[in-house]
Amino acid sequence: MEEAEEVLNEGFLKVFNNLGKYDPNHPFKAWLRTIMVNTAISYYRKHKKHTEDVIALEDAPYPKFDEDIIGQITADEILELIQQIKPVYKNVFLLYVVDGYNHREIADLLQINEATVRSHYVRARARLQHLIKQYYPHLFPSDWAVKSFRGNEN
Repeated sequence: MEEAEEVLNEGFLKVFNNLGKYDPNHPFKAWLRTIMVNTAISYYRKHKKHTEDVIALEDAPYPKFDEDIIGQITADEILELIQQIKPVYKNVFLLYVVDGYNHREIADLLQINEATVRSHYVRARARLQHLIKQYYPHLFPSDWAVKSFRGNEN
């Protein structure tokens, strides 16, 4: 949580220091988003705490999941679950799902292989599905099962 606050503060500091460079002919939201995303990526690269060797799952199918279940959980509850995913996977997941980057763009931003980005996304999605099943079992039919995601990995 402290790291997230540090990145957020650093991002806002960059925004305020560069307000004179903002072009009012372009959307402010997009400009702000770009600074914040780039600040987070810079922080990630600088600290390299969350780097690990990962086997690419480029051809792995996405796990099946009933999208109606997501509609029964609030956005805040989903965000809380996302916070439980390993940071290395969470970064890719958020860049893809929330920020709308494609796998190639994420690979370029994080300076990692595109296959690794796909692997991180698949693992984050599977972990999130596992967490939803764990915390909200009442939303699933009794015969529905989620395969374990390598134990209690975060």
